[in-house]
Amino acid sequence: MTAFVADPAFDAGSLAVTDWPLCQVRLQNDARFPWLILIPRVSGLVEIEDLTPDDRTRFLDEGLRAGALVRQMGAALERPVDKLNMAALGNVTAQLHLHVIGRRRDDPVWPDPVWGRGTVRPWSDAGRETLMAMIRAA
Repeated sequence: MTAFVADPAFDAGSLAVTDWPLCQVRLQNDARFPWLILIPRVSGLVEIEDLTPDDRTRFLDEGLRAGALVRQMGAALERPVDKLNMAALGNVTAQLHLHVIGRRRDDPVWPDPVWGRGTVRPWSDAGRETLMAMIRAA
């Protein structure tokens, strides 16, 4: 079995924070949104259908766990989440991953998708450390 390696493209915009039973959990480095990325730690996955039935269930469960965490992150930032977006896109990075994004009706790009819209604003050192501690504790 090949060891899990996240596609290096993820390093450009997100930070690996912790591992859950199935997925590596990453914080998207964009302070405009509470945003996590889950990457199953199984080599060679491209589509959800590539997961075993048990891992599909784990993937959904971890996605729901991430959604609850994104809502907590929004509340901690005093920006409660109005809408939780979850997307398993792979147009740029084919490796299977799930974006879990907290959106607000007053966020800078609402109601448009977050990709390629506006200017990314990296987390401050303090903000990043606070969120990473929350993620590790969840």
